[in-house]
Amino acid sequence: MGEAQIGLNVTPHDPKTVASEVWYGKESGKYTMKQNGVSVVYSQLYPFEGLWNYTSGIIHHVKIDGLEPETKYYYKCGDSSLAAMSDELAFETFPLPAPNKYPRRIAVVGDLGLTSNTTTTIDHLIMNDPSMILMVGDLTYANQYLTTGGKGASCYSCQFPDAPIRETFQPRWDGWGRFMEPLISRVPMMVIEGNHEIEPQAAGLTFQSYLTRYSVPSKESGSNSNLYYSFNAGGIHFIMLGAYVDYNQTSAQYSWLQHDLEKVDRGVTPWLVAAWHSPWYNSYSSHYQEFECMRQEMEEILYTYRVDIVFSGHVHAYERMNRVYNYTLDPCGPVYITVGDGGNIEKVDADHADDPGKCPSPGDNIPEFGGVCHMNFSSGPAKGKFCWDRQPEWSAYRESSFGHGILEMVNSTHALWTWHRNQDIYRENSHGDQIYIVRQPHTCSVDSKVIY
Repeated sequence: MGEAQIGLNVTPHDPKTVASEVWYGKESGKYTMKQNGVSVVYSQLYPFEGLWNYTSGIIHHVKIDGLEPETKYYYKCGDSSLAAMSDELAFETFPLPAPNKYPRRIAVVGDLGLTSNTTTTIDHLIMNDPSMILMVGDLTYANQYLTTGGKGASCYSCQFPDAPIRETFQPRWDGWGRFMEPLISRVPMMVIEGNHEIEPQAAGLTFQSYLTRYSVPSKESGSNSNLYYSFNAGGIHFIMLGAYVDYNQTSAQYSWLQHDLEKVDRGVTPWLVAAWHSPWYNSYSSHYQEFECMRQEMEEILYTYRVDIVFSGHVHAYERMNRVYNYTLDPCGPVYITVGDGGNIEKVDADHADDPGKCPSPGDNIPEFGGVCHMNFSSGPAKGKFCWDRQPEWSAYRESSFGHGILEMVNSTHALWTWHRNQDIYRENSHGDQIYIVRQPHTCSVDSKVIY
């Protein structure tokens, strides 16, 4: 409501001019309940001559409490006083936390953008009928464009070397939202930010579009930032970490993580799944060891509390690791999975760091946030080297194809993970990778010094 504006001079809308209402009920066409929310706008401003500014349409957020679990609700949203209501939509609530209750099917996807490959990914994902979506960052790739729009770049710095700042074409956010609406208006999508959401602008502001458009249960999970939070979905506790906000052991995020992990009751939520954008374990040349500092700060606490699975994106390819801790195979380490292959404009990553001549130099892959902790391996077959000379033993499966994953919890100890390649969209019962992930709570119990 209220159209976005773009140009040299823009005037923000007054969000108070439109109400934020959701009318809902358990029967189609019968909306027996109503909830009001808040409306907001944001601007993306650039203090450079010739760059266009942007101010958003009015964005609405409505929080609905008291919903019954495992129940289908029908709803409309808008402003009833203006006769401006949406068509009827519907969604289904999650089961309550319990060791024998899970979302039916969880789609995991990252680095989507808005290309023909994105369309194939989402079409394929919809065919797999998920009940929840985990989006591991890099949503729109609006920052692959100049403020005036035009053709986007697969390599921004190559195509626009004279740009005074990393520009963005904010209408890509609007277009991406419209593209995703048929799916995420009925299936909940839980998000975490990636580097393409940073979007620096005037006065040093960052993440304005991402933070204004997407609500997450940060306060409900004790976090003071929307850049990291946690939530339950049936018998799974999800921890969403921010790779582009301070993650050091002295940080607010680390303190929050520690308290959150302490409160997890594995008798109620047996599965512990974490997600953040930038992978710690990665054998591709692209982003190789880029977030080694974050791994060194946070890996031990996740291992101590026996996180089962970790999802990341960032690398535009697929890779699944064997259970690993500190670069050593460990039956109690998490299964790390990279799904940054959603289909974005930057194309697929194909080179492996262990391919001849493809090992990056320690000066490559500098993170957009945090320090540089590149290191040679201190043990194992690659001891003393920066790269392996073959696929690392902790890398179980890797492939340079666009796609998405589906996670299905069978019970409190077994989950089926399937990676679906885009090229298999019309092939029945065809997939790129599939494995049962098995928890061993008796063998890998939480450290005795930890109380939860």
